[in-house]
Amino acid sequence: MKDKIFGVLQRVGRSFMLPIALLPVAGLLLGIGSSFTNATTIETYHLGKFIYEGGVLYTILDIMSKTGSAVFDNLALLFAMGVAIGMAKKEKEVAALSGAIAYIVMNTTISALITAKGGVEAMAENSTTTVLGITTLQMGVFGGILVGLGVAALHNKFYKTELPQVLSFFGGTRFVPIVSTVTYLIVGIIMFYLWPVVQLGISKLGVLVLNSGYAGTWIYGILERALIPFGLHHVFYMPFWQTELGGSMMIDGNMVAGAQNIFFAELASKSTEVFSVSATRFMAGKFPFMIFGLPAAAFAMYKTARPEKKKVVGSLLLSAALTSMITGITEPLEFTFLFVAPLM
Repeated sequence: MKDKIFGVLQRVGRSFMLPIALLPVAGLLLGIGSSFTNATTIETYHLGKFIYEGGVLYTILDIMSKTGSAVFDNLALLFAMGVAIGMAKKEKEVAALSGAIAYIVMNTTISALITAKGGVEAMAENSTTTVLGITTLQMGVFGGILVGLGVAALHNKFYKTELPQVLSFFGGTRFVPIVSTVTYLIVGIIMFYLWPVVQLGISKLGVLVLNSGYAGTWIYGILERALIPFGLHHVFYMPFWQTELGGSMMIDGNMVAGAQNIFFAELASKSTEVFSVSATRFMAGKFPFMIFGLPAAAFAMYKTARPEKKKVVGSLLLSAALTSMITGITEPLEFTFLFVAPLM
């Protein structure tokens, strides 16, 4: 039973990797584009002669910034599709389409109920947002993950469904988007009443973590690293990066939740002068491991390797160390270290 639970959680963690893999590229586009179109940056480094509104270079940088922002603005939809793809056993393209449809249906249902209740003004402050032009509850990436996991379960159960001859056209993979639509219409109704309660609890837990100071950051970092051998670290840190557990902040008139989302929203904002320390501490703690700790472990493994194996070991560990330092992908080194020195 324990092995089965770990297996499922590992699959969930791996399914997060598809949408997460987009973030470095989107982050680079957003970071470079936003940094060099920021009025403070232009003024500080005297770049006004080269970068100015209407100029070719400014326009290119602005395009980079906005295309990067587009990924982060629609991250929940990408998770709905990506998690569905990652968890689906077969016919993954159908799971992706079903995830997108279910996400739109869920939020449209919530939007209709918000309107019926009296509109955004009747809802709790900062509890609503706009997704794909739809007014809905502020569920963030949780909403996308909820859709992705649910659609994957429906897909794996129904993609081989055979209907009576008269309805056979709607059987098989075509049945998955249909059952996903009906299911997430109902889920939308449930979430309209359930999510505000969950949102309140998440907000209070986030305040507790934030108020714990650097001791809380240290505990967070240790737990995140300790879960790597089990492949569960993605499940642990994602709520801090993408939900109110990592804090929430009003940026340019929009309420942004999640440490990573706050950082990139501040990066995209032309008015940002100082980044939020309370948010970025859930991200910065990993970099000493990536830049110094793991490459040092690679060097230690190289030094202790048998002389006849050093050439092979060195080439392997050098590429893994550079990967850790440059891209932040640490698993190759971490699992090598795990197998070489499990007690450490």
